Amino acid sequence: MSQTQATVEEIIKNNKVVIFSQPDSPYCEKAKNLLAQLNVQFFDVELPPKDVQQYLQEKTGQHDFPNIFINEQHIGGYNDLENLSRTEELPKLLNKS
Repeated sequence: MSQTQATVEEIIKNNKVVIFSQPDSPYCEKAKNLLAQLNVQFFDVELPPKDVQQYLQEKTGQHDFPNIFINEQHIGGYNDLENLSRTEELPKLLNKS
């Protein structure tokens, strides 16, 4: 495992909610605002280095941002988060130990 992979995996493992985001992205801001409205604390990795972006794309198949993980599970981007927030699935994901 490369240092980049190890770093990304450690961040995902050690934080309940992680958003890999880019500055000035309206969808990244919407995701952060939605989590804040739901009183969900999150760890934000803004403008990840290119090697992190490449690894995330390999890991998730998603090339755009935000790239969101909850309890080590990749949930996708903003639209996925918004859809989950309208169901009982988001609280279930957040309450997993």
